[in-house]
Formats: sequence, structure tokens, C-alpha cells
Amino acid sequence: MPKKYRIVVLISGRGSNLQAIVEACLSGIINGAVCAVISSNQNALGLERAAKFNIPNSFIAKNTNEQKKNYDKHLCEVVRTYQPDLIVLAGYMKILNADFISMFRDKIVNIHPSLLPKYPGLNTHLRAINAKDKKSGATVHFVTEELDGGPIIMQGSVPIFSNDSSEQLSRRVLEIEHKMLVTAISLICAEKIKKRKDTIYFENKKLSKKGISFNHLMEQR
Repeated sequence: MPKKYRIVVLISGRGSNLQAIVEACLSGIINGAVCAVISSNQNALGLERAAKFNIPNSFIAKNTNEQKKNYDKHLCEVVRTYQPDLIVLAGYMKILNADFISMFRDKIVNIHPSLLPKYPGLNTHLRAINAKDKKSGATVHFVTEELDGGPIIMQGSVPIFSNDSSEQLSRRVLEIEHKMLVTAISLICAEKIKKRKDTIYFENKKLSKKGISFNHLMEQR
């Protein structure tokens, strides 16, 4: 069994994915422990969730453009003190700078609410509905300097119905997000998923650019 992974989670909002990660760590599904939660939003509900589990948590303010370098430097310093093996962006609404990504190269994963490479950035659900897509979903990927453009680990899809609002689709995608993010993190912490340069390997087999199909994985279980 690999060492127990030290996980830092970056959040900006409710922290529902954080809750799923913490519970999976406590139950042994994930071979790791959340050692810190850091938020860009002082009022994030996720900070309260972290406190309930007695997880060290902190808020780092979003600064003006003139102070951005100081923010990024501070974030690096705070995260580094926890010596993370894995950093998870779980609804973190701030773009990480190149220095941060370089310092923690191949240790940062993000969950994005679309089937990348479709709809990077914001308003993904509305964009999918307006495009009359038949399905949407979420993507877990390694973080690189390209926004939402890092190598894909896993994707899971849900149907889009003709009368869907963006809120309805968002709730449906979020249900699969929780399960998929936990699954992806558990595979990383079990060292079944590894990244070498720009290629991801699952149990030593090279993955396609679309990564692992979460839907197919669940069908096999």
C-alpha cells in the first residue's frame, strides 16, 4: 500500500465536493487525509465544513491586480507548509499563476463542470443548453498553465433534457461530480493513476485524451 497522501483542498464556495472527499478519506475509500482547506472566499460554507472535521482552514483574500503577485506568493507559502502530495481544486474560483503550478507540478487536480475540451471557463451549463447539446457532465484533470486545458483523468456524463434550466443541469452534474472526484482521487492516492510528462497512465496503461469514462467504470462495478 502506498503512503497515506496529504491532501490540500482549495475552495471558494459551499464545499460539497470537499465534504465528499473528507468522508471518503475517513472511510478509507481514499488512501489519504485532508490536511488543510484554503478558501478565496471568507464566507465560504466550505470553511465551516472543514472546521466541523477539525481540519486546519484559512481564508486568503483576493487582492487587486497590483497585489496579485503578493497573493500568489502567499498562497504558495501557505500551501507549502502542509507539504501536500496532492492539491485538489474543488470549486476554486481563482486562476492559479504559473509559479504556483510550477512549484506543485503534477500534484494539482481540478474538477470542471463540462465535458472538456468543451466549455472551459464559466457558465458551462448554460452554454451547453444553448448549444442544444444532448449531454453534459464533468471532467477531472491535472492542472497546467492552460486554463482547464490540462491532461484529462476522468469524465462523467449526464443527459440534458429539453426543458432543462441551467440550475437543473447543474444539480444533475453535481451529483456525478461528487462520486467522480472521489473515484479519481482514490485512484491517484492508490498510485494507480500516474502522470508522465503530458500523458496519463491508468494501471500502467496509457489513457486516451478523454481519460477514464466514469460512466463505464460504474457499469463494470
